[in-house]
Amino acid sequence: MSHTFPELPYAYNSLEPYIDAKTMEVHYGKHHRTYYDKFMAAISGSDLETATLRDIFANISTHAPAIRNNGGGYYNHVLYWYCMSPEGGGEPQGALGEAIQSTFGSFEAFQEAFTQAAINTFGSGFVWLIVKDKKLQITSTPNQDNPLMDAAENQGEPILALDVWEHAYYISYQNRRPDYIAAWWNVVNWNAVAENYEVALFPKS
Repeated sequence: MSHTFPELPYAYNSLEPYIDAKTMEVHYGKHHRTYYDKFMAAISGSDLETATLRDIFANISTHAPAIRNNGGGYYNHVLYWYCMSPEGGGEPQGALGEAIQSTFGSFEAFQEAFTQAAINTFGSGFVWLIVKDKKLQITSTPNQDNPLMDAAENQGEPILALDVWEHAYYISYQNRRPDYIAAWWNVVNWNAVAENYEVALFPKS
């Protein structure tokens, strides 16, 4: 089996007070697990059981909605979890920090642009920092789509993911999405994002 359900890389309460333990427990243990289980059921007995997620997403428009929705939900949450850390926050350094500076003018300008993209995402979806043609871009996708999918309006390599579905924040923030986004910046794992950026720039052949 090439598709496994990964362990959460920290305890449920590790991101408090920014993201509460109950939200993490339900989000990871219920929502994420359900996406994974339904994805596995949707590809059961087919060649997709051994295909990579990248290969599946590259042709997602040819697959059933259950594969698109649940495969996206499975992958998107893995990236979301790993882009957060109890030791997160602050600003990125090194090559990623320099790329953000040169692309957006400053870290603060990037943060504001990303925040506005998240606030303005209608309904449920994800906001992403992607690498496209070696350049950074901010983009968003509806529902459980992602920029690796051939159906995405703006395709690229995701290096940072923010979940703006209400189940990601409703227990603590109710309908106050901007408050959740402001809190989320305190747990962004820039070391992980920098590693993703390096891989996106120099992918293995």
